[in-house]
Amino acid sequence: MEKVLAYLQKNQSRFIQELCDYVRFPSVSAQPAHKEDMNRAANWLAERARAAGLEARLEKTPGNPVVMATTGRRKGRPHYVIYGHYDVQPPEPFDLWKTPPFEPTIRDRKIFARGVSDNKGQHLAHLYAIEAYLKTNTELPADVTFLVEGEEEVGSNNLAAFLKSHREELACEAFVISDTGMPSLKQPALTYALRGLTAFEIKVTGPNRDLHSGIFGGTLENPAMALCQLLAQLRDKKGRVNIPGFYDDVKPLTKLERAEMSRLPYKENDFKKFLGVRELAGEEGFTPNERRSARPTLEINGLTSGYQGAGSKTIVPSWASVKITCRLVPNQSPKKIFKLAAAHLKKICPPTVKIEITEGHGGDPCIVDPTSDIAKAGLRALEKAFDAKPMLLREGGSIPILNDIKKIIGVDTLLLGLALPDDNAHSPNEKFEIESFTRGMQMAAYLWQELNV
Repeated sequence: MEKVLAYLQKNQSRFIQELCDYVRFPSVSAQPAHKEDMNRAANWLAERARAAGLEARLEKTPGNPVVMATTGRRKGRPHYVIYGHYDVQPPEPFDLWKTPPFEPTIRDRKIFARGVSDNKGQHLAHLYAIEAYLKTNTELPADVTFLVEGEEEVGSNNLAAFLKSHREELACEAFVISDTGMPSLKQPALTYALRGLTAFEIKVTGPNRDLHSGIFGGTLENPAMALCQLLAQLRDKKGRVNIPGFYDDVKPLTKLERAEMSRLPYKENDFKKFLGVRELAGEEGFTPNERRSARPTLEINGLTSGYQGAGSKTIVPSWASVKITCRLVPNQSPKKIFKLAAAHLKKICPPTVKIEITEGHGGDPCIVDPTSDIAKAGLRALEKAFDAKPMLLREGGSIPILNDIKKIIGVDTLLLGLALPDDNAHSPNEKFEIESFTRGMQMAAYLWQELNV
């Protein structure tokens, strides 16, 4: 391990520069205009894996290519798969970025760029750890395959089929993923549960065209008003989602889970200042940390209707629409929740407008055993790299393919996140701490020794 760690230290400047090169690709999977950028990012990563000493190739899918890279397979050796994604969230709104999102900037030992934390820096840390083993001729106790996709940010719609068609090649002891977070650099964490997701869009239609509000206003339903009134009925005064059956499958938090979450660093005034809000809100009976990681939610992501240009335009709009996502906790079904929401909305929709509800992407919630041997190995690797006792964490985000991995490959996933709460994933000014990156490489190097104990 001394040679491996020394190699990581010696090449640290190069690794940082290469991460900056990687995030320059605007690999935005949600926007068709960036299709060629997706291909360029995938090719860059495959070439970087080859330079590290792995065999790498691109695999076609109906969407964006999958990067596969392997150390090779040796008889009798355990095999692990490292998953990541090279696609990133749209960077808009551009005017809120202090520096351009795809021109990486280093300030105060932080790299600012879209995708640097979510997820390019995190899976690159694992690649460099493997490179350190291979370039120093240090015995790697396990065979390793990288699977890095380009559609995670749009629901990983093609990955389940990919897992099925490559089931034999991907047979392994476990998947390893760094696409989650930790409370602080002094509190590394193993994530044992993630929320799931169901997304849908509602469109309410009234007249067959926009109408003059002076001539026609007061004689027909305003679709924007009708939609707002519908949405207002979806949450009660206690902060609970007001859809019949929404909480039926939610399991109560155990005393141990609530005690572990209470270890999270939290100061209400600091949290409000960080968020830029005057007061917090949410479901009664739960702490803010519990609400954002272990309770289900319903959120409005965007509202659209009528005239939105400069000045005013006195109309009754023809239609109004809203994008909604529900974050779901273990034991909830995305399909079931969508059906419950759609049925309720149709029931309460007034007859004066027409409602259309379109299902979007979704992903099951996930929970794994934090006391397994593999989990304990991950905790030991974290403690050695960060020189701090790690904690067990439930996170509010979603990784859609975790349950596909369990169902198709038949193994659990080890979640060893390197992101910090203020990394601004999905927001302007995304950043990644250089210390998270360097300690993450060390953690990834220690991991293979600990898994072999």
